Amino acid sequence: MTEPVPVAPADGTGTIPEEVGWRRLPGRMLLVGPATALLRLAPALVVLVLFGAGSGNSTQVWIAGAAVVVAVAVGVVRWRTTRYRITDERVELHSGLLNRQRRSVPRDRIRTVDLTAPLLHRLVGLSVVKVGSGQSGSDAGLDLDAVTTDEAERLRRELLARPAPARGPAAVAGGTGADRARVEGNGADGNGADGNGADGNGAGGDAAGGHGTVGPADPVDPAGEELDRIDWSSLRFAPLTVSSLAAIGALAGAGWNVLNETGLDPRSLPGADAVAGELSAAPVWATVLVAVALLLPVMVAGSIVLFVERWWDYRLSREPDGTLRVRRGLLTKRSLSVSEQRLRGVTVSEPLLVRALGGGAQAGALTVGLAGEDTDSGGGALGPPVRRAHAHAVAATAARATGPVTDGPLRAHPARARARRLVRAVGPALVPAVALGVFAWFDAAVWPVVVGVALVVVAVPLALDRYRALGHRLDERYLVARHGSLLRTTTALRRDGVIGWRVRQSLFQRRAGVLTLEATTAAGGGAVQVLDLDPADAVALMAAVTPDAVTPFRA
Repeated sequence: MTEPVPVAPADGTGTIPEEVGWRRLPGRMLLVGPATALLRLAPALVVLVLFGAGSGNSTQVWIAGAAVVVAVAVGVVRWRTTRYRITDERVELHSGLLNRQRRSVPRDRIRTVDLTAPLLHRLVGLSVVKVGSGQSGSDAGLDLDAVTTDEAERLRRELLARPAPARGPAAVAGGTGADRARVEGNGADGNGADGNGADGNGAGGDAAGGHGTVGPADPVDPAGEELDRIDWSSLRFAPLTVSSLAAIGALAGAGWNVLNETGLDPRSLPGADAVAGELSAAPVWATVLVAVALLLPVMVAGSIVLFVERWWDYRLSREPDGTLRVRRGLLTKRSLSVSEQRLRGVTVSEPLLVRALGGGAQAGALTVGLAGEDTDSGGGALGPPVRRAHAHAVAATAARATGPVTDGPLRAHPARARARRLVRAVGPALVPAVALGVFAWFDAAVWPVVVGVALVVVAVPLALDRYRALGHRLDERYLVARHGSLLRTTTALRRDGVIGWRVRQSLFQRRAGVLTLEATTAAGGGAVQVLDLDPADAVALMAAVTPDAVTPFRA
């Protein structure tokens, strides 16, 4: 554990009391900071040293040496000028010498605590603590890079902990609004698993939306409850995720840049000219097939490697304080902790290839302060892509539901929505089809016509699949909505998580007699969309969830 280090305050008027003293980053950070900077500069430094030594020009070698000295000096200055402290009200971070930064986050605004341990940090027993507040600007959060692993775990528990509710009527009468909300279980956003206090989130309401009660806590397992762990049969989904393929493309681009920097040209390899000549003389479709045959195995192998690194030792658990925790990673260990009081719902995402070829899906959390990131990238994901039924089960378990939440039958949308999807899919496909037809007319080639017709033919089942995905359901606790084809998403938003409504209707929607209803919330991307809904169904849906807010408009 890092010991408090009292220092003078920023204005230099005195000494901070020791009980709220500042803490300094551990000395091991002097190894990690410069090493990380040098790794980022490694390609450029290697080029400078090799070309400088090979050409007899010592200037480039001196530049490389100066870069190393600067990296070490910056690391020392950063360690020497960085301080942080945690009080009952705030988390504060001061850093910088020439460009001084003062970051401060109110503790009641902390939404997530991320622990990340890249390989270099792990070698010296350090972790990065990322404190997220769900805000933007000066209160967006802060990063402690880095503290000891034990200190990081202690900070995670400390920052996510909520003060125990006061007991007795006198304590409630004299406490703050947040304290009273935690005891009574009532909140501004409705009642439910979390009553609202001053910041909109207390604790103590029951699941039915009534009143919480104060009593002795039930015994808990100090090790927490494991909800899910890695199943390596999910490896079959690795080549089907877009993010893995995109990462392979980024790595390939970085490798090509390194080759250019070092002056190596793959075209100078023996036989490269002959292969290039054969491909240039072959038909376009044959060149495309050869390129796919060469690149596909590399992309598949690379996506599997990235999947293993990302989801190695994955575990989803519920901590004794109710916090949902996701731990994963091989080289870089990651730990995302989200207070269960911030959970407003769950999602299940089904990318087209994962759904069609593997029957898989991926569960995610809809949480206050956790932006609506693509779950495939691991941002808000509760686990890796798995079998569809298992993903729905993980979502239900995370939501503490006794039955299906994101699974089950949904109410179909009107047939007018199907016509809209056919027009919106076939119309754009006709533009390149016509262009390819014109090209074929002048070039006397057949393949452009085949490609153009294929685009139009594929657009029809895609549009029908998008319509089949549309649906919604309203039950006692959740508003469930589903849409999408390339990325089919089913979102279950708690009814007490709805803070407002937004109705949108474009010109074409008005002509078709449908509209888009958005249930606004403080979680995820900020809204859950119900696309191409009948206006009467939209009004009934709003009235069922928030009758007091909708009644004046109905009148």
